Amino acid sequence: MKQQETFLVTGATGYTAGYAIPALLEKGVKVRALVHTIDDRIKKLDQPGVEIVQGDLLDFHSISRAMKGITAVYYIYPILTPGILTGTAYLIQAAREEGVRNIVNMSQISARREAKSNAAQDHWMAERMLDLSGITVTHIRPTFFAEWLIYSDSIKKSNTVVLPFGEGRYAPIAAEDQGRVIASLLVNPEEHAGKIYPLFGPVEYNVHDLANILSEELEREITYQDISIDTYKEEAPKQGYHPHFVQHISSVAQDCRDGLFAGTNTAVKDITGREPVGIREFIRKHLAYFQ
Repeated sequence: MKQQETFLVTGATGYTAGYAIPALLEKGVKVRALVHTIDDRIKKLDQPGVEIVQGDLLDFHSISRAMKGITAVYYIYPILTPGILTGTAYLIQAAREEGVRNIVNMSQISARREAKSNAAQDHWMAERMLDLSGITVTHIRPTFFAEWLIYSDSIKKSNTVVLPFGEGRYAPIAAEDQGRVIASLLVNPEEHAGKIYPLFGPVEYNVHDLANILSEELEREITYQDISIDTYKEEAPKQGYHPHFVQHISSVAQDCRDGLFAGTNTAVKDITGREPVGIREFIRKHLAYFQ
């Protein structure tokens, strides 16, 4: 690998990119960080070896400009926003024109042909488009992020975890583990060409278990408010969530109840050489979000 190689990281102000970027810098490559909006979040990206560019995955010309001189790409399309198939087509064409070597694609564990979630089915189709691109591609399919626990203020404000996941089990995976996986896959494409990696944390829980662990770690009682999927469908739009996102979460909530998000494996350690972060360690690292 040459020192002058530059890797494009999309979604650069997001959770996984926030860990992938320093991991890439440690591996001796430069990073071009693609952001949708120039705001205060870019301050954390302002460091040696990082070039910040503004662009939109649904604007072919801005993606084409961002792709100039790029060796490899971390591609993540925002789950809140419709349009992944158009964005993927634009990314592929821009990457082909610039001779990009490899792409690491953030998919999801629910991505499959028969998915009821429109977003999950589109993620599966985006995988197939990337597979046909002629570019070396590796897909990652994480279960639910550990960061789900800090996405809303319900723990901080009302000591509750409000989710429609029923008794469904999953092994929460931290964004920092995914960031290290992403960096490793980007710089070692031959080893991982064409592979799909489901990614899990070390231990499987249901949300009741997670609430109990939160109670112990935060030294106050946290309860799981297990709402029905129908209640979620009614309440989420009132909080301003896009219909695309509400349809997705409603569908994957059922997937979680049906066991699709369950399981563990050794992929994080196999790829990075490090065990994934456990949920207690995650909570301790992010105490400020819960106080």
